[in-house]
Amino acid sequence: MPADRRTSSRASGPRGRTGPGRTSRPAGRPVRATADTGAPGRRRPRLTSRATVLLLVLAVLVVSYASSARAYLQQRGELDALRAEIAEREAAIDQLEREMRRWDDPAYVQQEARELGYVLPGETSYVVLDEDGEPLESAAELADPDEVGEQEEPAVWEDAWDSIVLAGRPPVDEGTPPLTEIDGSQESGTEDGDG
Repeated sequence: MPADRRTSSRASGPRGRTGPGRTSRPAGRPVRATADTGAPGRRRPRLTSRATVLLLVLAVLVVSYASSARAYLQQRGELDALRAEIAEREAAIDQLEREMRRWDDPAYVQQEARELGYVLPGETSYVVLDEDGEPLESAAELADPDEVGEQEEPAVWEDAWDSIVLAGRPPVDEGTPPLTEIDGSQESGTEDGDG
């Protein structure tokens, strides 16, 4: 019997020791081949049922988030368009309110009435015609009182500096020669006897 024990213990390998190339399996079971060894045997499927369910859930989430993101971007574009429209309408309202305030100014009302051809009692209306017989339009127009601000007087040194610059570079008029006399008896360097 002792001989049988030795052979059986050698066939199953040393007891309690495992390591590279050693296994602690019962002697009667066959070894399964793995994908690493390339030995024939049962292979694991590449796509398990858990992985399929996980991929399906991820696909549903991606589709739902993509449609939500598209709806969000569409609504954001509509919101920006509505804000721009509101800004335009507020600007139009402000312009109309300024126009209403201008009609409170008696000078503006009088100017508008004159453009329509009305005159005040006791005035005589004259129409200036151009060479074609068409009435000339008045270029003068009253400005909006809100747009007219206080005019700043130019500083004294600005006028003084402008006169210094003008004295250093007088305007040149090439067409007329300088006068020979100051009192005006002779004009432009010509004498009375010239013909």
